[in-house]
Amino acid sequence: MAPTQTFLFLAFLAITLSLCFASDPSPLQDFCVADNTSNVFVNGFVCKNPAMVTANDFFLSGLNKPGDTSSPPGSKVTPANVAQIPGLNTLGVSLARIDYAPGGLNPPHTHPRATEILVVLKGTLYVGFVTSNPDNKLFSKVLYEGDVFVFPQGLIHFQFNHGPSNAIAFVGFGSQNPGTITIANAVFGSKPPISDNVLAKAFQVSKEVVDKLQAQFWPDN
Repeated sequence: MAPTQTFLFLAFLAITLSLCFASDPSPLQDFCVADNTSNVFVNGFVCKNPAMVTANDFFLSGLNKPGDTSSPPGSKVTPANVAQIPGLNTLGVSLARIDYAPGGLNPPHTHPRATEILVVLKGTLYVGFVTSNPDNKLFSKVLYEGDVFVFPQGLIHFQFNHGPSNAIAFVGFGSQNPGTITIANAVFGSKPPISDNVLAKAFQVSKEVVDKLQAQFWPDN
């Protein structure tokens, strides 16, 4: 193989492998505690001086306390990611507690940077996710205490408490910062708003219906 062809092949191989293994930045040292005081912007967070690191950088308390479920959806997500635990920086994991009132919903949403695994600690949840186009197949199941369910990265998913009492779940993520895109909020509550002509065409409804939906997220308009 000619030198130029060899170089191009190796360059292609390097790009392909980088895409295959794309994920949170891998640690190149024991830890890289996030320095939240730094003004430097990087993919993740700048490392805190190891000499200044303490045990509290790897610690968070309070996940034993129930979240406030008085919001319209009737659920509350209490995160434990790199924003709350600086020591998670570059480690590629995080978690959250989710509380659900009776009839409470964690609305359809996606995590663009992480797969999610959920375990029910209390109550009963109806959960599911939808595959990508063109199939849009729904995988759903009713979960009871001790049951576990996985939501693949990037797919729209939800959890609904259809039981008569409060429910609690803990979820783990394959990212220090999984990100969340709640579908209704993004589509009808974007800033600035998406044109009602666009949304009316997309959802095959009248502009009046779209305006009413947008008003739920823009009450002052």
